[in-house]
Amino acid sequence: MKKSLFLAMAMLFSGSVLASADHYLLRDGKHVHHLKIIKMNDEITVSADVDFEPNANEEGKYPCSADVSGTAKQVADNELIMKKHSESEANYCELKIHLTPTGATVEQSKDCDNFAAGICHFSSDGKEMVKFK
Repeated sequence: MKKSLFLAMAMLFSGSVLASADHYLLRDGKHVHHLKIIKMNDEITVSADVDFEPNANEEGKYPCSADVSGTAKQVADNELIMKKHSESEANYCELKIHLTPTGATVEQSKDCDNFAAGICHFSSDGKEMVKFK
């Protein structure tokens, strides 16, 4: 019994040691971008969500929220690519994530419009999302 309990605790502890989660946030007027990157062993999961209220220059537009998540591949030391298949289309939303020690920038493919409509978009428009804990 003690061996089983010790083994279970050791497995739980060792799994949590190999996992990490980084959060990034960007507020641009009334637009909020949030990015979460989870690294567990060799698997990387990315989730991005946005909440937009129209800024002054977007008069007549409507508020929106959107999110997308999926498995990412590390293509360089500081670059990840996440692709998510659109269920309603034969296209993929692709997010290119460029990481720095203090933040991240996100570029999206045109096909991400299937996940984020209206004024919402996942791209950080060249602005750095700040890393926080």
